Amino acid sequence: MLERISVNPNIHFGKPCVAGTRIPVENVLELLREGLSFEQIIQDYYPELQVEDIRTCIQYAIALIEAEEIHLAVEPK
Repeated sequence: MLERISVNPNIHFGKPCVAGTRIPVENVLELLREGLSFEQIIQDYYPELQVEDIRTCIQYAIALIEAEEIHLAVEPK
C-alpha cells in the first residue's frame, strides 16, 4: 500500500497523495462519499488514476482508523 501513497511536505501541505500525482487521498475519498463509482472518478476527475489507486486510498483510510486510539469521555450520572 505504501508505494501507492506518498506524503511530501511540499505537495498539498504534506497531505497524503496518490504516489506520482498531486491528487490528495482526501479528494478521492470525498468523491467516493458522494457516491461516484471508481470508473466515474477516473473518467470525470482523475484519468491518471487506476482502480487500484482508489482501492489503496480506501485501505489507507482504514489503516489510519485501525491505528487510532479512541478515548471516550464518560459523563458522570
